[in-house]
Amino acid sequence: MSNLHQEQTDYRPRKIAAEERMADIILPGQTNGYGTMFGGDVMAMMDKAAGIAAMRFCRQPVVTASSERIDFRTPIGQGEIIEAYSRVIYVGRTSLVVRVHVFAENPLQGERRMCTTGYFSMVAISINGAPVQPVPELILPDDVARAEYALGAEIHASIVARKNSRGTGLPPFSPGSGQH
Repeated sequence: MSNLHQEQTDYRPRKIAAEERMADIILPGQTNGYGTMFGGDVMAMMDKAAGIAAMRFCRQPVVTASSERIDFRTPIGQGEIIEAYSRVIYVGRTSLVVRVHVFAENPLQGERRMCTTGYFSMVAISINGAPVQPVPELILPDDVARAEYALGAEIHASIVARKNSRGTGLPPFSPGSGQH
């Protein structure tokens, strides 16, 4: 393979990650008996927001590989407006770590508060079996981006360590064995 061909295949564009935003209003069917939003519904919205941020950044299909460090800080009430803000904070060759913050707002008073923060590991995939193209390199324009990148690198390293560890400390699962 010529050096020119090698350089062309190794080329990765560089991009600044945009902050993506999506909003919803919490209706009675999304709440529990206490009138607050189901945690699973919050996580589903966060996963969608992470997927949108990752796809817009790399312009490739992506899937969720894992959710990391999801912290529920305050409950979200029925009738509140919620907004998920997502941004790619770290990239590998085909993987991306996306930070998602969820804010709730009382629409009548305008008071906003951060409710939930989480990190999602997304992986670029190929739909038709073709090799996956590397995702763009991440440009870090300021100290905040560099700090988030360092956190994303820690999260990515812990995912890789978990993936590479031998054994989980749990007994092997066998369907129909009664083990859960």
